[in-house]
Amino acid sequence: MLRTFAAAAGVLGLVVAGTVTAPGASAGDDGNRRLRHLINRITTEDGAPGAIAYVEDRRGRRTVIRSGVGDVRTGAPVPVNGHWRIGSITKPFVATVVLQLVGEGEVELDAPVDRYLPGLIDRRITVRHILQHTSGLPDYLKHLSMPDIIQNPLDHHDRDDLLATALKHPPLFEPGKEWSYGNTGYLLAGMLIEKVTGRPYGEEIERRILKPLRLRNTSVPADHSFLPRPHPRGYVRPAPDAAPLDRTRLNPSVAPSSGNMVSTAADVNRFFAALVGGRLLDRPELREMMTTRPTGRPSGTEYGLGLERVPLPCGGHLWGHAGDFIGFSTRSGVGADGRQATIMANLKPGSTDAQDDDLGEALTTALCE
Repeated sequence: MLRTFAAAAGVLGLVVAGTVTAPGASAGDDGNRRLRHLINRITTEDGAPGAIAYVEDRRGRRTVIRSGVGDVRTGAPVPVNGHWRIGSITKPFVATVVLQLVGEGEVELDAPVDRYLPGLIDRRITVRHILQHTSGLPDYLKHLSMPDIIQNPLDHHDRDDLLATALKHPPLFEPGKEWSYGNTGYLLAGMLIEKVTGRPYGEEIERRILKPLRLRNTSVPADHSFLPRPHPRGYVRPAPDAAPLDRTRLNPSVAPSSGNMVSTAADVNRFFAALVGGRLLDRPELREMMTTRPTGRPSGTEYGLGLERVPLPCGGHLWGHAGDFIGFSTRSGVGADGRQATIMANLKPGSTDAQDDDLGEALTTALCE
């Protein structure tokens, strides 16, 4: 969700690396050698305090690989069942609720957003546009001061003010003509859910997704600044040579319905497996979600409606999403064979480009090895 404000990061001297074996878990043998190398590199060469890879196959066999620390002060490792802020992985949850409303006949995918939220934005912008990042709306986050947010982590951010910040600026392009990733469309998607259902979007996510899938460790906080225990600490690096700054306690209202959710690796894996497996959407709506367009990224990623399609080096592709929030950077997805993986580093912003690359490679490696 959030962009970095430093181009490089120093290397931490304290490293703990290893593979966790538990009942039902695989032992991290030579088949995971490349993945272990990448997770270790994230906490050494790339400079993140800690990192974790949580991989599961369709039979429930699990491999967990950790490196570095979840808490710089105590030296404790990243907890296997830890909670953290999953950032833009919030978007697939929100898109799923909107598409459920489409299936129920409450929302029309190619209708203007103005039908449901009159008078706010260009009448040419449709529900599909805001879910697929083709609306042309400016990203409000690009017009906020990230150093100020980090300096004042407990400040409340009003949703109407965030929308107004975006709309002060000219559109990036005509609706539907191009693709540009942003957060303003999903702010509107949350508002649309509330207008149509009469309930907060977080309640709808809980009612429609979290409870049916028994995702007991996933939540949609409003202004709640604490993470449930256990959890790793979340860090930022305000300058390339600066020590990691703890920003675990944070008011997530800066990202309403675009990046404010909290979850665990196991819950995120279960969500994507259920979504791609057809347990949350009927076939027509899932087909719409998986209808993608190119993003222009070197990775060859394509974007559907709140869901990314990423090529795998072993052939085929994964379905998933990336999620960055202050303190944490996450990549998650599921492959065609049902294998699920979530990768996290507890540093953002202030991470290097190498960290971002290694997180992405760790995800594709986990789904290929």
